[in-house]
Amino acid sequence: MRFRTPDHEPLEINLIPLIDVLLVMLIFLAATTTFMRQQALSITLPQASAQAQPLQAIELSIHESGRFAVNAVLIERPDLASLTKALQQASEGQQEPTILIRAGANAAHQLVVMGMQAAQQAGIARVHFATQAGE
Repeated sequence: MRFRTPDHEPLEINLIPLIDVLLVMLIFLAATTTFMRQQALSITLPQASAQAQPLQAIELSIHESGRFAVNAVLIERPDLASLTKALQQASEGQQEPTILIRAGANAAHQLVVMGMQAAQQAGIARVHFATQAGE
């Protein structure tokens, strides 16, 4: 008896169905993907000049302990109403009052927010923050 080897065709991968499936998946992903450009804040960066003009601003100092001072005058009660009243008194007679917030490096963020809120309630639209140059 002789055994005969079957004439098998060599195995091969048919690429046409694979390409069809990949194209369908690509079309599906392209159709379901949303391309949205989200922007959290619109920021306009300030321009710096060689000579800074002197700033006539109301100075609001915020200490780490929660105490406030307006133009070096300590505020008795560190609450929003007292701070707003002090800022209104300091801004009387100024056409465009400006506030310069000097907060300690370890001052709570809530204290700075309270100072900004008091400035808004006092009608002060221009707010600046004091920093010191790093080394």
